[in-house]
Amino acid sequence: MEKADILSMEKDLLCEYMKTLGEAAFRGKQVFSWLHAKKAVNFDDMTNLSKALREKLKENADIKGLKYIKKHKSLDDETIKYLFETEKGYIIESVLMKYSYGYTVCVSTQAGCRMGCSFCASTIGGLESNLTAGEIASQIYEIEKQENIRVSRVVMMGCGEPLDNFRNSVAFINIISDSDGAGISKRRITLSTCGLTEKIYELAELDLPITLAISLHAPNDDIRRSIMPVAKKYSIDEVLKAAKHYAEVTGRRVTFEYSLIDGVNDLPENAEELTKRLKSILAHVNLIPVNPVEERGYKKSSDNNVKNFSKILSSRSIENTVRRSLGTDINAACGQLRKSYKKI
Repeated sequence: MEKADILSMEKDLLCEYMKTLGEAAFRGKQVFSWLHAKKAVNFDDMTNLSKALREKLKENADIKGLKYIKKHKSLDDETIKYLFETEKGYIIESVLMKYSYGYTVCVSTQAGCRMGCSFCASTIGGLESNLTAGEIASQIYEIEKQENIRVSRVVMMGCGEPLDNFRNSVAFINIISDSDGAGISKRRITLSTCGLTEKIYELAELDLPITLAISLHAPNDDIRRSIMPVAKKYSIDEVLKAAKHYAEVTGRRVTFEYSLIDGVNDLPENAEELTKRLKSILAHVNLIPVNPVEERGYKKSSDNNVKNFSKILSSRSIENTVRRSLGTDINAACGQLRKSYKKI
């Protein structure tokens, strides 16, 4: 019989699980704290539990975390990219970024990705596996241990589509934000999606005070379909309708990610069209000069085109920022280090 994956259990579920073992429910809270506040990786570390209970846990449950493989540190800034291996042998990656306000970790939610965005290295090779909630959380815990730091913000923008792994992504958010665990505020968690509209509506109904970031990357359906296969199923109008609903239900401003690709979507007319699309939505646009990916052949926009694009949005009262490039020298864009490692 397969052992229970207790690292992926939300606190209430873990309390219920302890009852199935013939233990008091409050033991679940104790175990949860050991796993997610103290980051214990084996049951023997849980010293306030009786030896008999620890043995029972060993017999019935596993702490299914990650195996550290390697890390690359940027020479240009303090960005560090990590490679980990799951229990089933899948290679995943995470990125630690240092800002003036603290440390942010970009986590992967899947090994690989099936969305097929043509400018992204994560999709090369397709989807291998969904990650469990525990495996997503372990990326943060392992990085904290490696660097002896405390992470204060999380972005779910690594490999994979979080809403394609909906249940585990939501469980991760609830686990990582629990005050008896890591206690990272939901308001400091950003979930990025390429625009799975039915899942955006489902997420809105949960009313989690997280930031939703939607990968738009185009001002119209023709351009979006040419670079994002998901656009063949969901039109921009459908995506924006779902985004507007999300903002109205949660009261949270939606972020739209827009990767600027030279000659594809970075022209002044593209910026003008985008402003018309977004004028009625509580939104912020995150402009991202696209990271070069060897197999894709795209080039990032010139500094002048990026500046002009931003200026046009601002002139139409569309709030926007240009994302600072971090870790370019270590292939810090989604999927790049994982891809190069798997070639070895």
